[in-house]
Amino acid sequence: MDDFEFNTLAVRAGHQRSNFQEHSEAIFPTSSFIFNSAEEAAARFAGDEPGYFYSRVANPTIACFQDRLAALEGGEACVATSSGMSAILATMLGVLKAGDHIVSSRSIFGTSTVLFQKTLEKFDINFSYVELSDLDAWKAAIQDNTKLLFAETPSNPITELVDIRALSEIAHKHNALLAIDNCFCTPALQKPLALGADIVIHSATKYLDGQGRCLGGAVVGDSKIVGEDIHAILRSGGVAMSPFNAWVFTKGLETLNIRMKAHCESAMALATWLQKQDSVEKVYYPGLTAHPQHELAKAQQTGFGGIVSFVAKGGKEGAWNIVNNTQLLSITANLGDTKSTITHPATTTHGRLSQELRDETLISDGLLRVSVGLEDIKDIQNDLARGF
Repeated sequence: MDDFEFNTLAVRAGHQRSNFQEHSEAIFPTSSFIFNSAEEAAARFAGDEPGYFYSRVANPTIACFQDRLAALEGGEACVATSSGMSAILATMLGVLKAGDHIVSSRSIFGTSTVLFQKTLEKFDINFSYVELSDLDAWKAAIQDNTKLLFAETPSNPITELVDIRALSEIAHKHNALLAIDNCFCTPALQKPLALGADIVIHSATKYLDGQGRCLGGAVVGDSKIVGEDIHAILRSGGVAMSPFNAWVFTKGLETLNIRMKAHCESAMALATWLQKQDSVEKVYYPGLTAHPQHELAKAQQTGFGGIVSFVAKGGKEGAWNIVNNTQLLSITANLGDTKSTITHPATTTHGRLSQELRDETLISDGLLRVSVGLEDIKDIQNDLARGF
């Protein structure tokens, strides 16, 4: 389906109908598959013959989601995993070995930092952290054993950006791979592979689902790195997505572009409104001209996303007062939902980070993150105004 446009791919790509000729994608909730002979079973397990044999390794429903997301991202292969964090873990284990070095942005999801520092460093995989937008810092941090550069852009939760094309040039000059977490934008707004990245990582739990129903993750890239190396971790490590979750995500992709446009429109309206509120010290949103990477966002994204973060006056007490007085917004750490959510990152998503690291990444006590949903924007504004 290489000749089709994004919306067509989101609805049609990856669907291989069964002999029943179903119109909607089918769910195959089976752990294993039957062979016609011992010879066929041996050939399937050995990889000498195409076909399914165990759902930890491959399943028709999961394959449909993988093929569809790969088509949307412009990748050759996709590996679906049990969660967004397992997608990051599978990537690291698939491309790295003991003694390797990673340069990562400081501005990443708090649990990603914990995974790096508390788990992967135990296996002699070493990390250096730099400011996301500072390309000179990325260059300076690279070592002879650097194998991977890792970044979220826009970052969670302050929506900082990095020039993906420039960062890919830095990575490739030093024979390193570039992995981009594309959770906030999705392929509807940003395509890192087209900008030079080697690997794209998703928490499918967020916008790919879009309704907060299931956990899942995905890694997209070429047929060797993703299709073989990272898939090998899935096959042996067991971080597989369930067929039911894959079906939910597949259906979510059908409305992805429409939803992202609506999220962007409402988020822009909310960010503009927040700038005028006396109770707000600072607003973080790439769509605002005051955002330090506004022009970069215009250049490498087709929309500014649905996440708006802001610093409330009064520190933690002021922020919690706003959260506790909302009646419509859901107080939860998830994002990318049709329902708007609000969270206090310093005590939730980034609560396990040291105070020093929170200070470095601007996760202040007054910071709040709003994932702008699909409700009427006036109702979202009025709900926040109760706290103000």
